[in-house]
Amino acid sequence: MDGRKRRWHQHKIDRREELVDGTLSAIRKRGGDLGMDEIAAEIGVSKTVLYRYFSDKNDLTRATMERFIETTLMPRIYEAISEDQDDYELVRNTLAAYVHTVDADPDVYRFIMGNTSSTDKTTLADFERLFADVVAAVLQDKAFDRGVSTEGVMLWAHVLVGGVQLAVDWWITNRTMSKDAMLDHLTMMAWSAIEGMVRAGGSPERFNAVPHRLPTPDEQLP
Repeated sequence: MDGRKRRWHQHKIDRREELVDGTLSAIRKRGGDLGMDEIAAEIGVSKTVLYRYFSDKNDLTRATMERFIETTLMPRIYEAISEDQDDYELVRNTLAAYVHTVDADPDVYRFIMGNTSSTDKTTLADFERLFADVVAAVLQDKAFDRGVSTEGVMLWAHVLVGGVQLAVDWWITNRTMSKDAMLDHLTMMAWSAIEGMVRAGGSPERFNAVPHRLPTPDEQLP
């Protein structure tokens, strides 16, 4: 690649970054249902300019999703996981980091989720795998400390991540309970699942070898 081509390539990268910044600002100002005409008008460029740097709206959505995940969502999750805290606080604070980040930017979240086509979900899938890998690494570390089998650790991580993502997607759309109440329910379910897996030593055989029944009313927590 000669000097001129390198400069054009870098210009294109820089211009895409600027337009993604403008798109995020437009979404936060006007809401998550913007079309390309409205985004272009809010940024102050023609739609032709957008299509010069993005092949279509899906390309712009993907770039916006990547920016949100890389610079906002995952750093907050990493921060929550890296803090010195006990196991319960680790679970709750990691869930809170995800919930609070989405709640602080609901229009960006709606734009990303609402415009990701059924045939192009690679960025979202990459994020889900990354999030699951992070959760699996934490679960593996905690399981090792307790002598718990980690054969199913990747499955557990994907169940937890998928459940949390679907639940938050439902909540951000319906808002039938407060953020704090939703976080309480999420934490109760996630912690109960993790506690149950640790109690069984991570072994389906040990889990299946004992009888299972739901507590009666008088056995429930006070």
